[in-house]
Amino acid sequence: MKTTPLFAAALLSCALSMPLEAAEHAKNPSSGASAAQLQPKADAGNAGAQRELADRYYDGDGVEQSYVLAAQWYAKAAEQGDAVAQFALGYMYDEGQGVALDDSRAIALYAQAAEQNHPGAQYNLALMYDVGEGVAVDDLKAIDWYWRAAEQGHADAQYNLALMYDEGEGVPVNDEKALRWYLRAAEQGHADAQFNLALMYDMGEGTPVNDREAVRWYTAAAEQGDATAQYNLALMYDEGEGVPVNDQLAVEWYRRSAEQGDRDAQYNLALMYDEGEGVALDDAEALNWYTFAAEQGHVSAQYNLAIMYDEGEGTRQDNKAAIKWYTAAAEQGNKDAQYNLAVMYDEGEGTREDNKAAIKWYGAAAQQGEPSAMFNLGIMYMNGEGVRTNPRMAYLLFSLCAAQGLPDAREARELMAERLSQAELATAQRAAAEWQLDTPLPAL
Repeated sequence: MKTTPLFAAALLSCALSMPLEAAEHAKNPSSGASAAQLQPKADAGNAGAQRELADRYYDGDGVEQSYVLAAQWYAKAAEQGDAVAQFALGYMYDEGQGVALDDSRAIALYAQAAEQNHPGAQYNLALMYDVGEGVAVDDLKAIDWYWRAAEQGHADAQYNLALMYDEGEGVPVNDEKALRWYLRAAEQGHADAQFNLALMYDMGEGTPVNDREAVRWYTAAAEQGDATAQYNLALMYDEGEGVPVNDQLAVEWYRRSAEQGDRDAQYNLALMYDEGEGVALDDAEALNWYTFAAEQGHVSAQYNLAIMYDEGEGTRQDNKAAIKWYTAAAEQGNKDAQYNLAVMYDEGEGTREDNKAAIKWYGAAAQQGEPSAMFNLGIMYMNGEGVRTNPRMAYLLFSLCAAQGLPDAREARELMAERLSQAELATAQRAAAEWQLDTPLPAL
């Protein structure tokens, strides 16, 4: 029998430091002069002309592209205190463009530009301290420079500063400040900030739960291609949180996330096809998306895929494939898969009959309280199938599943009681009363 798993509801946090800002960012406005026009001024020592000429060589704008010449002209302007040139040259040392990679030199140049209030340099300097690149990790210095850049509107700095408050790196956790900086970055279109802001509204961190705001910001991030935002937005439409239930939109956003490889979205999309929610019921499409998720280790997808092969839904019946996917899910602890796998070994479906394997998997499922597994394992102990006959263990197992109301378990328990001495019966009854779910079954 097919067990329909619940929709996954995990909302994932994004905690990525952004890449170093490229040298072409935050340049001063160009004069529009050609390289030939800039050359005499640069030769005469004009810092602005030197920096612009370096820009031309960096980009290959009107000249043959050359990082080496770009670095040489940035260096001349940097020596005269040009902050943009200091930043650009720092980036080149950071990346090893036209110069040998040198983190220490990069830090020194970023610091010179940062002190002149260059936001890109402040951000990159903060990042060096944040990740310990060329310098020991120093969260306090990272926060200081992120803050300076963030106050100037640098979206990546605002996002990383929010992360520091969100995760308590260098400062106590402060959800309100994290929310504020995520919001400022999100309003500038920063996709990761939009996602994390949505997550805070969704979970009520730093603000009361606000599903409508969560939907708003998940949508903003989802439209920029964030796969997890797409998945979470689909969940909101699927479950009617902050928006009316809309299975069609849920399917659309699950699909966009699934196509980017999100295994939870792949699973939920499969489930929509499996149940005909928001789309026409389509076993072949369900099988397709369960397979994608199963191959990424999604346990419920593995189980449902096994069911489809077991029952021939969306594909021809294939017991060997069913065993493969039941095994994958069983090894991850899915009790339904453990039980179905045991049945296949017990009855020799898709494999030779193997009582020992059946006992192993019945036992694993029974340990999790699966009553049918308890009953079948009890039968094996009663009849000595793959194990020595053991009326005490059979009584214990029948007693446990009888307590869950399984038909025939009470009669089987009473049958075993007749085979036990008073002492054996008391021992088995005490063991049944003392056994705790998810602990090994007693050995009687």
